[in-house]
Amino acid sequence: MPSWQSAVGAMQGIGYSCVADNSPNCTKAMNSPGLATKSEIPAIIYYNATPFLLTNWHCKFPGPGYPTTMDNSSTLLAQQLPQKIDIHHHFVPDFFRQAVEDAGGDPTGLPVPAWTVEDSLQNMRDNGVRKAILSLTTPGAVITGNNDTARSLARRVNEYAASLRDQYPEQLGFFAALPSLLDVPGTLAEIEYSLDTLKADGVTVFTRYGDGNNYLGHSQFTPIWKELDTRKTVVHIHPTMPENTNWIDPIMPPPMLDFPQETTRTAIDMIVSNVTQQFPDCPKVLSHAGGTLPYLISRVAVTSRDTMAAKGPYGKTYFELMEALRSFYYDLALSSAPAVLNLLLDLIPHDHIMYVGSDYPNAPPIKVAGYRENLDAFHMNEELRDKVYFENAQKLLSRN
Repeated sequence: MPSWQSAVGAMQGIGYSCVADNSPNCTKAMNSPGLATKSEIPAIIYYNATPFLLTNWHCKFPGPGYPTTMDNSSTLLAQQLPQKIDIHHHFVPDFFRQAVEDAGGDPTGLPVPAWTVEDSLQNMRDNGVRKAILSLTTPGAVITGNNDTARSLARRVNEYAASLRDQYPEQLGFFAALPSLLDVPGTLAEIEYSLDTLKADGVTVFTRYGDGNNYLGHSQFTPIWKELDTRKTVVHIHPTMPENTNWIDPIMPPPMLDFPQETTRTAIDMIVSNVTQQFPDCPKVLSHAGGTLPYLISRVAVTSRDTMAAKGPYGKTYFELMEALRSFYYDLALSSAPAVLNLLLDLIPHDHIMYVGSDYPNAPPIKVAGYRENLDAFHMNEELRDKVYFENAQKLLSRN
């Protein structure tokens, strides 16, 4: 693990000036102070429970070896921290973009983002990510509108993802796309092909399928859960549009509020329908810190709390409901605010929380960097930071 002294040295080496502040004593390591001017708000970063203040500087008169502008100290900092594994990193093949456009566009009403694999690799470098697990975001292969074309699109997506993984084996993996889970035979066939032939790292499923509220606890999906559980497959659960597709506000797109609620709904559905208990061997990863599940689970469980050991209205005790909450894994895509992180760390086993911070390219680079900076600045000791940044994901992916 590089020390903060080496971090400062690395930043100085390309012309940055840095301030390391162990209050009340401040030590300054400055490169040619007459050539530098202070800019932007300093960021306080915690490392091994010690606060460090990093300031950003611009070089007024660049000399040999100095870049013309130096405005990305957070990227340099990210590269000094433990290198992350990003398990929530999307990709947008041109043929998938075309399929979405042919179907009338993304149901969220948002444009399909531009993407190339080179863009992903650059975003990884900028944010200190050593490996990203690619996945297809909503609306997924079901955008085609019928089972046959959805099967074909999922297969094409997975073969393309496998080719990228083979081209960049140290940097990329992928979660397989599936057709609609309501198409049980097609889904089972794609699970077999993507895991056995293409060696996918897991699969992506969406929170809901079809025209009704067919969340992931639906009994029709039992054969799929049984297959995934038998294979001990990592299942990444990504939100999709609710049945009511109307925006709650003209400036508030569904991913901002509706998506976290959809994750909560499907997780609760899985808990009360016994999917979490009946199929415990396939790790289930909830996107975006579980939506509002960590915040609302006690509201669901409180009806069983008076008797504790007795079964409540959901056929589960208070302890069983809380244990189901803890059985999920949680990625941190777009979810690195201190209040969110503190709640997760209070409720969830620390080996079930994984860095993401990406959601790229659906989250543009500036947002990816912002959420990553929040996480980098959050007070964690070295052991916990290593778990969240890479160890937990590494252990999960090594199960396959």
